[in-house]
Amino acid sequence: MISIENILSLAHPDMASEVVMPGAEKIISGEPLQNIWNVYSSADGKMHTGIWDCQAGAWQVHYSEDEVCIILAGESILTDLNGQQKTVQAGDQFVIPAGFKGTWQVPSYCKKVYVIYEA
Repeated sequence: MISIENILSLAHPDMASEVVMPGAEKIISGEPLQNIWNVYSSADGKMHTGIWDCQAGAWQVHYSEDEVCIILAGESILTDLNGQQKTVQAGDQFVIPAGFKGTWQVPSYCKKVYVIYEA
């Protein structure tokens, strides 16, 4: 039975992060070291949510999943394959649909809440 104890806070200061880097073949610039605090994954493994942060750098992205993002701190610049850019910063809330290809750039630092759904 699901009870109130099953409701999870995204703020988990005592939770260890998973530290990752994009594959070397995807990195365009910098050393975009990323921390991921995955707070929740659905039983079927299709939905995940948590906190992500990243240091300065740029890398290629290809989204196979849909992602809801809420930027908590800093900023990022997303660029599509046509060269069109969108800068997102603290307070911005947006969805990246599955199929998006381009680059993700973090000028100095970025922190976000993410909700990922992979059909």
